[in-house]
Amino acid sequence: MLSFSKKINYFVLSLALFVLISFGYFISKVVFKQIEINTDYINPAQSLFGLSIPKDIHFAGEAVPQNDYSIKENLDKEFLSNSASAYVLLKRCALWFPPIEAVLKRNNIPDDIKYIALEESNLTNSQSSQGAAGFWQFVASTGANYGLEINDEVDERFSVEKSTEAACKFFKEAYKKFGSWTIAAAAYNLGSGGIEQQLKKQKSDNYYDLMLNKETARYLYRVLALKTLVENSAKHKSKISRSFYGVPLVPYKVDTAVTDLSAFATSLGYTYNLLKIFNPWLRKNTLPNPNKKNLHNKFP
Repeated sequence: MLSFSKKINYFVLSLALFVLISFGYFISKVVFKQIEINTDYINPAQSLFGLSIPKDIHFAGEAVPQNDYSIKENLDKEFLSNSASAYVLLKRCALWFPPIEAVLKRNNIPDDIKYIALEESNLTNSQSSQGAAGFWQFVASTGANYGLEINDEVDERFSVEKSTEAACKFFKEAYKKFGSWTIAAAAYNLGSGGIEQQLKKQKSDNYYDLMLNKETARYLYRVLALKTLVENSAKHKSKISRSFYGVPLVPYKVDTAVTDLSAFATSLGYTYNLLKIFNPWLRKNTLPNPNKKNLHNKFP
């Protein structure tokens, strides 16, 4: 028979051995898992969204090559820089992508084009120092050329549907000219004339082979990073609160003049503040509407 003290010693030794073996097993799993993960192409968004850069990535149905160092580095850089702001962007996408998607579908434009608006403005109705405004960042002259009404009372660059319709006109023209949605997207940044000049100068028909200015060179890579972040979040939607995905917007049509938008909003059971937040194309407190246009207001 072992003495009580020896039993205690054996117990302590056994426990220590068990802890040591368990710890070694845990460390080996972590190390081997890390080695396994590092053989893939990952970035810090992995911890938040379970996101890695796909080996098979497309834009508007067109394959993105990943067969050389520069392409991989550009992808990695944009994934790293955009993953930090992903949470806020995903909330905006949940709110504003549905009306954008509807317009793109109606115009037979690939759904991926919506990520151009996300790249251009982060889906904020901002105005640049060069005068570009709205989700699609049209300057006034270009917006007017594509049919947008822009005056003191109304600026349709800030209307999600109307500005998306204008963007569709551009992309239809660019795709007809270049035969590639990827190059059409690059042309949205550089201009059709600018991208055509570079294609001829560099004797290429592939965006990914071109040497371009810094902004246009990173343009599609940022779009691809944003696209993957958003699509990956949709796969893990159940892990995020339902409130994260925004509120549905109810359209309200008006084809007459409105002399007091505050009273108009109140009559519908909303505040003037909500009217302006969700309808930023209304620039003042009145809406003359001399042409009796069928204008779409949106309310949550």
